[in-house]
Amino acid sequence: MENTAAAVSNPYGPMALLTNGDPLSHGVLIVLFLMSLGSWYVVLTKLWDQRKLKQSGKIAEKQFWTAQSVKDGVERLRKGDDYRRIAEEGLRAQSHHDGRLTDRIDLNEWITMSLQRAVNASRSQLQVGMGLLASVGSTAPFVGLFGTVVGIIKALISIGVSGQPSIDKVAGPVGEALTMTAAGLLVAVPAVLFYNWLVGRNRNVVGGLENFAADLHAYLIGGVRVGSDTTAPRVAAQAAPAPAAAAIGRK
Repeated sequence: MENTAAAVSNPYGPMALLTNGDPLSHGVLIVLFLMSLGSWYVVLTKLWDQRKLKQSGKIAEKQFWTAQSVKDGVERLRKGDDYRRIAEEGLRAQSHHDGRLTDRIDLNEWITMSLQRAVNASRSQLQVGMGLLASVGSTAPFVGLFGTVVGIIKALISIGVSGQPSIDKVAGPVGEALTMTAAGLLVAVPAVLFYNWLVGRNRNVVGGLENFAADLHAYLIGGVRVGSDTTAPRVAAQAAPAPAAAAIGRK
């Protein structure tokens, strides 16, 4: 007898909503599924991007800072890499500090502006998709709540039409409605948690880029990396005369 009862399918469960639900409830579930799919896509791609940048930071520490010059260090980094792009921008700013605009901007500020633009470009790239993740986390519960409200309205209408307020006429529609609320929360909670986690990881990754840019700035201007006593004669020979020339020009 117990085996027979266990074999009976649950008429009020999630599977019943999929098989017996109306187009509106199916539409709500499809929207929630697409939102969940989009949020997981963002999470996986951001984790991949962050992993690549962390690896690039380790490569730059080993390869770039052991090179004889900035140009040689740039060649050691992978093409298309964010660290290489920052180094190329700094080297380009140092080599092309001329023209009518740079007459009023010294080398120090000119390199700072170039490096900051490169870091901001990398920061903007890391932020791509984060808005979608935040939107899913904030709107998915309301999408599920919309399905819940509609389901409860349908249950009340069914009771009113039948004129027999029994538990079997209430349990089915209300159960389907609450299932949609649970689905909305199931989509929203991971999106919010991953959003906060990824924001913290992005901050750490961008911090590494900013530290690299700051070290490169000091290296291009004075020929010495911040926190290091090791000088680079080739870089220093290029960078040292430029501030002096700018100072003479101002006089």
